[in-house]
Amino acid sequence: MDASRARRHGPPRPSGKSVATYFDHFAAAVTAWAGSSIAFGLAVAVVAAWAVTGPVFGYSETWQLVINTGTTIVTFLMVFLIQQSQNKNDRALHLKIDDLLIALKDADEDLVDAERLDEDRLVALAAALTAHAKRMARDKRRRLTDERKGQAREEGGRVAMKTARRRAAGGGSAAKRQAAGPSAARSRLRPKERAREP
Repeated sequence: MDASRARRHGPPRPSGKSVATYFDHFAAAVTAWAGSSIAFGLAVAVVAAWAVTGPVFGYSETWQLVINTGTTIVTFLMVFLIQQSQNKNDRALHLKIDDLLIALKDADEDLVDAERLDEDRLVALAAALTAHAKRMARDKRRRLTDERKGQAREEGGRVAMKTARRRAAGGGSAAKRQAAGPSAARSRLRPKERAREP
């Protein structure tokens, strides 16, 4: 347990926080805030205020330049913050999937760090996995069909056995009736019919 914990947590970290750590926290906070309804409402309010001031400034080029410059700067900076957050989330997701691949018994451990392969290798790997999945689905369908056929054969065998038993039981009673002869047949007649007979 301690070994797996050490493997997961890695080497001990230095106590002092680096610039990358501060940037990481800052990027996470900003991207979380930028995706909130408050940020959207604030952006709408800024655009509305800019639109309302249009007649005051006579829709001048400076008035248009203000919104163009502001939105360009904000967009330019947000690209880096969002990309940093996205990279961190991707790394965390890949680590979780890699841990599952290592833990699963029949998983292909060559898929660990598959995100570092080049495009051609990834396409070939995806094609191989798709073919493997189709093979497994085909084998499963074949197994189910064989099981159904086996059950149908068993059911048919049971029906045949019951039919043979019934025939055997019916054949025995017919043989008994035949052995008993006319007297048994006569005894089954009704009294009036028996009186008519000579």
